[in-house]
Parts: sequence; C-alpha cells; structure tokens
Amino acid sequence: MIKNNKTKAVVLMLISSLSFAFMGALVKVVTDIPSFEKALFRNLISLIVVIMVLYYRKESPWGQKENRRYLIGRSIFGTIGLVTYFYSIDHLLLADASMFNRLSPFFVIIFAAIFLKEKIKRYQVLSVVVAFIGVLLIIKPGFNFGNYFNTFIGLLSGVSAGAAYIFVSYLGKKENAFIVVFYFSLISTIVTAIMTIPIFIMPTLLEFILLVGAGVFASVGQFTLTYAYKYAPAGEVSIYVYANIIFASILGLIFFSEMPDVFSFVGYLLIILAGYIIYKYGRTFANKVAEEENVEELNNVENKVV
Repeated sequence: MIKNNKTKAVVLMLISSLSFAFMGALVKVVTDIPSFEKALFRNLISLIVVIMVLYYRKESPWGQKENRRYLIGRSIFGTIGLVTYFYSIDHLLLADASMFNRLSPFFVIIFAAIFLKEKIKRYQVLSVVVAFIGVLLIIKPGFNFGNYFNTFIGLLSGVSAGAAYIFVSYLGKKENAFIVVFYFSLISTIVTAIMTIPIFIMPTLLEFILLVGAGVFASVGQFTLTYAYKYAPAGEVSIYVYANIIFASILGLIFFSEMPDVFSFVGYLLIILAGYIIYKYGRTFANKVAEEENVEELNNVENKVV
C-alpha cells in the first residue's frame, strides 16, 4: 500500500495519462465514425459516471448560483477542445495530436496575462518561447494546406483547453470538482448530440464496444487526475501529464505503425522541457512568495506585541 501522498499523486497522474492515451488510441481505431459522434460517446459515458458519483455522495449537481456562468464557460471551451482533439486524433499522428492538446498550460499563461491581467514572469516567457519552437519542429512549415488545416485544428484543441482551464482556475476551491465535471459532461453531451444527428452513423457492435471503452478510459483519466490533485498540489505533480505523450507515442507505434520523425521527437522534448521550466521555476517562485508572506506575517505579529 502506498503511504506517501506525493507518491500516490504521481501514481494517479501516470494512471490518468495512460488512460487518456488509451482513450485516444480507441478513438483513432474507429475510423468510420465522425468526430462529433465519438465525442458524444465519450461525453455520455462520463456524464453517467459523474451522476452516479454525485448520487452516491448525495450532492446536488447544479453548484452555486454565482458560479454557473463560469461553469458554462468552462464547459463550452472544454467541448470545443474535446471535439477538435478527437478530429486531430483522426488526422494526425496520435503523439502529435496529444502533444498539441498538452500545449494548454502555455496558452493559460497567455490568456491569464490578457484577460486576468496577471504579470508574466521571465521563466514563463522562456517556457512559451521554447514550446513555440517545439511546435514549429512538429509542424515543419511547408506549403501543404491540408496538413496546415489539420495542424490548426490540433492547435485549437490546446487553445480551447487553455481557455477552459482559465475558468477552472477562477472557480478554484469555490466549486466542487465533480460539479465542474458534471457541467462539462452535460453540456458537451447536449452539443455533440445535436451536431451528431445529421451525420450519425450506426456503429457496428465492435465499434460500439470500442467507443464505450474510450468513454470508460476517459472517465478513469478524469477522476484519477481529480484525485491526484487532492493528494498533492498541482504545481508539484502537473509535470507528469506529459507522460501522456510517451504513452501515446508507444501506442501509436504499436497499433498504427506511427513513427514520428527526428524533428517531431526534438519538438516533443522541447515542449516537455518547457513544461518542466514552468514546473521547476513555478515551484521556486511559489516557495519564495510563501516565505515572504510568512516573514511579513511574523513582522506584523511582532509589531502587535511591541
């Protein structure tokens, strides 16, 4: 049995990353089903699971009234991110699609500066620049419009996920994590169901099983991620989400004979390095701020005593 909370969090993060990689692989296997329909299956399974969890916990799924517009905003951008991610899985290497989706932390930095007026720190600028160079190596700019469009959709999944995380960051501890998941699952199910109606293709029994499997893996990935952050601060374990790229690369090679070229591998490494920069220097900065706050609080206490 694992006793250390940090170790528990790391194990849960790795399980989450592996689950999402398997979700992506199952989505890619089902080639004849539209992206919206695949997203519908994924969302519907997650919705059923989160309703069961909330029922078991005897909690209302609707959350606090003042948070609902932010929950809806998170759900809208999350839905865009999910559908574009599924599209990119169908049209790009599995590892490339996963990597573009994992660019969300860097877009969070940019959006936080623009919309939340947060000051960008030097290490964050460095991480964004390194990640951008990594993206260029993966994209390998040329003159193939088809590749550009698919790449744009892949990048859009990262942009949308970044925007969704801005709402999640705002909600913070103001709202139950399961309610956030419920809103996202409910709204994304409704949206993808509407978009699926005119293009619906009846899946075969095997395709149905694979799509349900993708939904189950997505739910496992979501809930293990949620619980990982209960055992350790996000800043200490968030770097492990990039294990998803390693798992996706392995699954892509085994099941789809996908072998990224040297430029893509270097791009992956640069983006993971950029994530490590945020992880490493973000922790250092947070510790420094905490120390300064403790010193200031101690001084205030001493002044009151005097």
